[in-house]
Amino acid sequence: MKKNVSTAKKSIEDYMKMPYRMVVVPDEEEGGYTLYFPDLPGCVTCVDSLDDAKTTAEDAKREWLKAAIEDGVDIKEPQEEYSGQLRLRMPKSLHRQLSRRASEEGVSLNQYVVYELGKAVAQ
Repeated sequence: MKKNVSTAKKSIEDYMKMPYRMVVVPDEEEGGYTLYFPDLPGCVTCVDSLDDAKTTAEDAKREWLKAAIEDGVDIKEPQEEYSGQLRLRMPKSLHRQLSRRASEEGVSLNQYVVYELGKAVAQ
């Protein structure tokens, strides 16, 4: 891991306040969940229940940061967060089809498009 002189300028608490993204992966074979922070390589922990996820993940993150600061490791700050908003241009015919299907399903056009995009990405 790279050493970085500027790491000492921030405390554990400074890093703990940063919005690091946590990924939760269900363990299909043994049950429980694996939790990790993509921006903190090797910061991984496991829990039996999602009830324990936040506390356990925060503890793991704190210990990882503590060790990284003590060892002078370069700590990557969180990647840019996404707003969840997207402006999209499409043919009028597609807009019409999507609007009609959303109406048939009894949901908003936004909800319908998000649902369909989610299905497509999952495949």
